[in-house]
Amino acid sequence: VQLQASGGGLVQPGGSLRLSCAASGIRFDANAMGGWYRQRPGEERELVARITRVGTKNYADSVKGRASISRDDFKNTISLQLDNLKPEDTAIYYCNAHKYGTTLQYWGQGTQVTVSS
Repeated sequence: VQLQASGGGLVQPGGSLRLSCAASGIRFDANAMGGWYRQRPGEERELVARITRVGTKNYADSVKGRASISRDDFKNTISLQLDNLKPEDTAIYYCNAHKYGTTLQYWGQGTQVTVSS
């Protein structure tokens, strides 16, 4: 299983960013729940958003109304749209796949998101 994340960068406060994660060896529409996590410096990794195989979406309170997670079943990718970015959104963002029926979790390489003027 491989997860390849892309789309991080430097954004000004109030700006937007879209992160994408392409999976191989696992299917977000079949045997894995897809998610995005983030880790701020000195803090633990936390859930940002996730999407189940039937399309149910969950968001952290800190990003509700500003984030949207989506899935492209043809490309086997999940994406995270982040709007109205705040400096506290600065973190390394990680793509995640949690295989249903197991405790197996797979992680992509992190992608840095920096929100600064």
